[in-house]
Amino acid sequence: MEAIPLAALLPAGLDATAFKVHFAVWNGIKHPIDVLATNQQEWQGWNSWRSVKDDFNREFIFSVAQDKHDATRWLFGGIWEVLDRKPEQQAHSYTVAVREDLMGPFIRRLYIRHKRTGRNIRRTMESVLPTMFVSSILEEPFAGDPFPGHDRINHSLADLQAVVAQARADWRIALESMKGVYVIHDKETGQRYVGSAYGDTGVWQRWSTYAATLHGGNVGLKEVVDAKGEEYYRTNMRFALLEYWSMRTDDDHVLERESYWKEVLHARSLGHNKN
Repeated sequence: MEAIPLAALLPAGLDATAFKVHFAVWNGIKHPIDVLATNQQEWQGWNSWRSVKDDFNREFIFSVAQDKHDATRWLFGGIWEVLDRKPEQQAHSYTVAVREDLMGPFIRRLYIRHKRTGRNIRRTMESVLPTMFVSSILEEPFAGDPFPGHDRINHSLADLQAVVAQARADWRIALESMKGVYVIHDKETGQRYVGSAYGDTGVWQRWSTYAATLHGGNVGLKEVVDAKGEEYYRTNMRFALLEYWSMRTDDDHVLERESYWKEVLHARSLGHNKN
């Protein structure tokens, strides 16, 4: 089936030469698609940032956020009108306002297919429009990655923070009524930390504490944050469930299984567990 050109969806009479396309990509800290899904004010900041060059030197910005799982898929983030420009570099020097009257219903719903060439993430629209196609249109605005299943969780702390910030119902409902044993592993070093959720604290509540504090109050993990920095920690520390049970499960069983996994994964001798 022949792909639908993005140009077919653009408002009639739109002048491509009045636009710059902003291909927002991971900045080493956050994925733009998470920002777009969770925080409109922060997303506006991504589109008001000036680097060294005056890249947004046209009337409008056509913003798209790169998908975390497919570098050729981009979620539409709105058309922004540039109302003012300041000369300060490496600052929020553009005053921008979203134009809801220009493709507003497609914001966070329209996925665009485009294979980016080169490193420039701010391009003239006429130069890239011929290679931009409609990938899909969601029934509802994108609100983050759906819950993958208890046995399919393999997410970074940054991913978890985005889920908690959104208070995603699918994640919360699946995890808040579950006790469990989990592992947090450093994808760079392979070192692990094994923990558990028991008592009145379900997995959702325990992991929400990590989202808020990074280390969850654990001495070994706090040492990692202090030694390598918060951004390394958010990016490289990944969460997974090893076992999970209903809240009716006896706490002694949970703690026994936690101890078992600490031994199996050498989380004390080679990892971050201190007990």
